[in-house]
Amino acid sequence: MKANRLLELFATGKGAVAGWMSIDSAYAAELVGCAGFDAVVVDCQHGMAGHAQMLAMLQALTHTPAVPLVRVSGNQLAEINRALDAGAYGVICPLVNSAAEARAFGRACRYPLAGAEGDRSFGPARGLLVGGPDYAEHANAQVLALAMIETRAALDALDAIAAEPTIDGLFIGPSDLGIALGLGPAAAFTHPDLAAAIARIQAAAAAHGKVCGIWCGSAEMARAMLQQGLQLVVPGHDALWLKAEIARRLEAIRR
Repeated sequence: MKANRLLELFATGKGAVAGWMSIDSAYAAELVGCAGFDAVVVDCQHGMAGHAQMLAMLQALTHTPAVPLVRVSGNQLAEINRALDAGAYGVICPLVNSAAEARAFGRACRYPLAGAEGDRSFGPARGLLVGGPDYAEHANAQVLALAMIETRAALDALDAIAAEPTIDGLFIGPSDLGIALGLGPAAAFTHPDLAAAIARIQAAAAAHGKVCGIWCGSAEMARAMLQQGLQLVVPGHDALWLKAEIARRLEAIRR
């Protein structure tokens, strides 16, 4: 099976930077995948892509150096299976609030093969095309499963979630986490309460040998998080980048 380059980076202690697609365009995904990111996430929770668009975007990403990931809309076995069957090399699952939910998510990403615990059914479709004929034999080890920590309930169950053996790591949603902490969605990552929660999540992941990633509202935040030791950062999303560049060009013209 084609190796997951993110896992190779994490194993050597290197951080990774991922692009994030909220626009449902295969062409846009291909452009972002060729821009130098280590991975590209197709967002099916708050982004515009449905299953057909997600599939087309994963097909476009196949021809780029970026590892294709999907954030599913929720913790449903069928949706997680479809994303992986379509060729995603990893899944980010939102709103994982308990050890039981982490376990359900992790099991949805794993085949019950070679003694492994899993609920994923066989039928990888594009997985066999992009991963190779031995996909099923190695998918459990190569597919990345990241549980999002973004609520009070998740913080309360943090250690148990991080300890779940079927997941590979935690992914921080700072906007919802800011809401949960009473700071609002636009709280600065340097706010003492939010910074402490991020550090706590990072420490829980490290204590259980898991990776830790985070969505960032800016390049500056992404850089700071990498320097702090988080392994996967996302410096905003495509719609933000497009809007910012349009505004910059218009300002330069009209100035």
